[in-house]
Amino acid sequence: MTSHNTFISLRGILAGLVSLLMIGASFAGDTSPDALLTQYQQAAGQKADRLRGQKFFNAKAANDLSCASCHGASPAQPGKHASTGKTIAPLAPLVNPDRFSDSAKVEKWFRRNCKDVLSRECTPLEKADVVAYLKEMK
Repeated sequence: MTSHNTFISLRGILAGLVSLLMIGASFAGDTSPDALLTQYQQAAGQKADRLRGQKFFNAKAANDLSCASCHGASPAQPGKHASTGKTIAPLAPLVNPDRFSDSAKVEKWFRRNCKDVLSRECTPLEKADVVAYLKEMK
């Protein structure tokens, strides 16, 4: 490979790394449900659907768990952890403004809960759909 081609390859790798860092930075710190929704939709490349989010939230996985198993059928009400019985604050931002206010926490809990329920991480579209569903709760 010539030095010119090596330079072009390195430049492409660096551009990719900068893009990844920018995406990671966009999910760090204080935020809002609307900002998270926008970020997840951009990452997914399509618009969220709150009805799809509601269906996803209530759908049971192979392990017979769903988001609603712990967060309750009404995310505007407190939930209860299925294993520990610990009370979980409501997820709906309308009744719990702290929800979806810290993107690092949102990512941490999506990662943990999706792995517990689905045995995998949620996709950006699944996250967008759930946020759209929860932020529209009255």
